[in-house]
Amino acid sequence: MSFSVITKSKHAIDIVFSDSKMIVFLEDGRELSIPLEWFPRLRKATNEQLNKWRFIGRGEGIHWEEIDEDISIENLLE
Repeated sequence: MSFSVITKSKHAIDIVFSDSKMIVFLEDGRELSIPLEWFPRLRKATNEQLNKWRFIGRGEGIHWEEIDEDISIENLLE
């Protein structure tokens, strides 16, 4: 019997936004779709503000300086 091993990552490589969601792309190929409703600061931000993000570490988190928001990828996966 053979087994496949799936290597999961908690590091993001890109982020895009729709009208109501943030889509986070992980380095292992997974995509997380998160409602902006979960994050009041993101929900109230303009498109310009939403797109001014940077990764924390190697993609372990996301930071928005202008709206003072930090999100941990690991917390999104729980």
